[in-house]
Amino acid sequence: MNALSSQRLKPEEKEMRQVYAETVLELAQKDPRVIALEADLMSSISTNKIQPFIPKQIINCGIMEAHMMGVAAGMALTGKIPFVHTFAQFATRRAFDQLFVSLAYAKLNVKILGSDAGVTAEHNGGTHMAFEDLGLVRLIPHATVYEASDGTMLRELLVQSYGEYGVHYIRTIRKKALQLYDKGEKFPKGKGKLLRNGKDAAIIASGIMVAESLLAADLLANQGIDVMVIDMYSIKPIDRELLIHAAKTAGLVITAENHNVIGGLGSAVAETLAETFPVPVYRIGVREQFGQVGKTDYLKEFYGLTAKHIAETVLEQIKRKKE
Repeated sequence: MNALSSQRLKPEEKEMRQVYAETVLELAQKDPRVIALEADLMSSISTNKIQPFIPKQIINCGIMEAHMMGVAAGMALTGKIPFVHTFAQFATRRAFDQLFVSLAYAKLNVKILGSDAGVTAEHNGGTHMAFEDLGLVRLIPHATVYEASDGTMLRELLVQSYGEYGVHYIRTIRKKALQLYDKGEKFPKGKGKLLRNGKDAAIIASGIMVAESLLAADLLANQGIDVMVIDMYSIKPIDRELLIHAAKTAGLVITAENHNVIGGLGSAVAETLAETFPVPVYRIGVREQFGQVGKTDYLKEFYGLTAKHIAETVLEQIKRKKE
């Protein structure tokens, strides 16, 4: 394949929240079973703009996220298809028991969007900065867990989740992402996207860290280091075949996520390779820290989630591997 260069990256025309609202509207207009549930965040995710078109298919449950999960359970029992949105930490940490028991244990059909993931929560601060949501949902039997990297992917994951029964959790940012994919690209469940080949190391990333990883790959290429970059958007189930290919080809794996290194993408990759094809794995992410107030660029620098940090880590781990 041709390497995807960071030079082509540019902000998308639409914010991720607009993509969510427009996709839900599209699905709701063709299927009356689709119901959008909100916890007083309609303006934050743009569903207030689609409410006039589907007034009977949007419910604002108020600032009661656990209650909203219960409403989703009741609707799912009657054959509706709830699309539930709130902050990532409220959809998981705050409402975990309802998510686990009322929805997953009951084997119901619900689609959950956790927004403002990780450092992109910015000025909402530490209480609203989810670094643990992927780990929590990964613990739920049979739950499907995705992290969207751009608007094209978010739309396709929403449509795909709509067509599949069960609990689906999609993690996203709200504002504009950097465009990675062209319209029409597909994102099968349980797969990842090989964006760039390489033999010296493999970077496995998700969400906003995919673009950072491509930038890091270009920095490393300037130093003669050839790295593979994979967008592992499907965190559960994970693409075992692609991970084994990366491990066999590069012999060194670096994961990069806007999440705690415990429980999320890094854990999923390390667990998979430990059982299938063990190679050195180093996880880039948040380590024993809470969130805080700040702009995304500042927070990425603070938590070591930048292309520069990824490139430096790859060089360190290559040197360590050779020792």
